[in-house]
Amino acid sequence: MTVLKEKMKKDARTLIQDDETKQILKRSLHYLKSGYSVHFTGPSGAGKTSLALALAKKRKRPVMLMHGNHELNNKDLIGDFTGYTSKKVVDNYVRSVYKKDESVSEMWRDGRLLEAVKHGYTLVYDEFTRSKPTTNNIFLSILEEGVLPLYGSKLTDPFIKVHPDFAVIFTSNPAEYAGVYDTQDALLDRLITIFIDYKDVERETKIVAEKTDVDEDEARIITTLVTNLRDACSNQKNNGPSLRASIMIAKLASEQDIPIDGEDSDFQSLCIDVLCHPISRCLDSDNKQEDATRLIIDECSKL
Repeated sequence: MTVLKEKMKKDARTLIQDDETKQILKRSLHYLKSGYSVHFTGPSGAGKTSLALALAKKRKRPVMLMHGNHELNNKDLIGDFTGYTSKKVVDNYVRSVYKKDESVSEMWRDGRLLEAVKHGYTLVYDEFTRSKPTTNNIFLSILEEGVLPLYGSKLTDPFIKVHPDFAVIFTSNPAEYAGVYDTQDALLDRLITIFIDYKDVERETKIVAEKTDVDEDEARIITTLVTNLRDACSNQKNNGPSLRASIMIAKLASEQDIPIDGEDSDFQSLCIDVLCHPISRCLDSDNKQEDATRLIIDECSKL
């Protein structure tokens, strides 16, 4: 939990809260207070997780972060018996009497979901669509009936009531992303889904300048390049380079004293190293890497 608190402090500090972001946080916090769960969805790198953690922090409750995974199951969510403990008592108080009592009991460890539900944490379920729909079905009872079923746990109680302060914030990538499962309508129907898209050039420029050591003019050159390349992507299954790529280029250029100039060969090489792979994934051609490299150099020359 300590590591998560440090991450939340960092995300809250580095999340650039422009007017649109502030409005999203304000509305989402109201939805959570009214008892509804919030779901941020959008392309990778659009800032969904940082937004979810910033929203969770505003509730002023302990936060549990859980990542979606196709291997996630009820034992991870609810908990499991992790082993056994034994207790042995030997009574030899009277020399002629020897008494020995030994008992064995199973050790139980709460899963992340059970811990959050039991204590009223704010659960951030990041990229929940990477978990199988059958795994996520457990949230239907939580969101609708206010109970967490204790499936297959061998516990005495069949369910546990959800703490009144419990809340869950979901994030996901669109269904066309690799490794993502289609979410059941029954679950989506219980969520308030807000689409989080990439920001425009000026807003991304401010974020890059804020998070790195480059000034706004230099940041604008980088974000313009990345935005133009993103727009050039023709494959809808991949949205091209994200804001993370802009931050990466700005940070590396600053650290290595590389001029942020589209005609500079070192800057071009840096951009190719960072951008070639995400660009090649969204091009429909036989020579994807060569075409991606050519496209990056062409766009650099236009800066």
